[in-house]
Amino acid sequence: MNFDRTVTIVDYGAGNLRSVARAVAHAGYEPFVTSESRAINDAWALIVPGVGAAADTMDNLRTRHLDVPIHNYIDSGRPFLGICMGMQALFEFSEEGGQHECLGILSGRVARFPSELTVPHIGWNTVHVDGDHPVFKDIPPDAYFYFVHSYHAETEDQKIVIGTTDYETRTFPSVVGRENIIATQFHPEKSGANGLKLYANFIQLARERGSIAPDSDETRKI
Repeated sequence: MNFDRTVTIVDYGAGNLRSVARAVAHAGYEPFVTSESRAINDAWALIVPGVGAAADTMDNLRTRHLDVPIHNYIDSGRPFLGICMGMQALFEFSEEGGQHECLGILSGRVARFPSELTVPHIGWNTVHVDGDHPVFKDIPPDAYFYFVHSYHAETEDQKIVIGTTDYETRTFPSVVGRENIIATQFHPEKSGANGLKLYANFIQLARERGSIAPDSDETRKI
């Protein structure tokens, strides 16, 4: 295996790995799906996807000893992409099925949509990106992406909110991140050409700059 052309995808027992792997392959790179902590330590680009409940996600990450390596990877400044539960797990806690402590990398919580809204939020919806972010290069403004979720992020730190989505009467963060982190509530691997472009942009930035931050001064070559 040529690790210079390999993108690491974390397998913690959640589904949807095959679709993510296909999106990575479409970008011209080899997907490396793994549940080994050592592989996370060696990665130059890391994707944590996922579907399912917060409690199961966190239990699986801890049982498989993946939570600390993910923390260490992010702390190292290397590019990270979280998808759906991979985004929600970054926050301090989730209220899904009670209150469950998450990774605590981003400030905020994950809460259920209010009862007056149709739950789950499922299907195509627009994402409004506030400003320019290189991961959204050549993706049209307010592009449509595919969602399926009943819980959403809430945060007082507006600096980490990269994109938002309107759902009925609620506007929620659908893209969050800072520096080397970007995470989406939607599933880009299920979102057609725009989603594939997002994966390709993430991988290209990781490969060429070692950074996904806008106008980053830390353009170290991996």
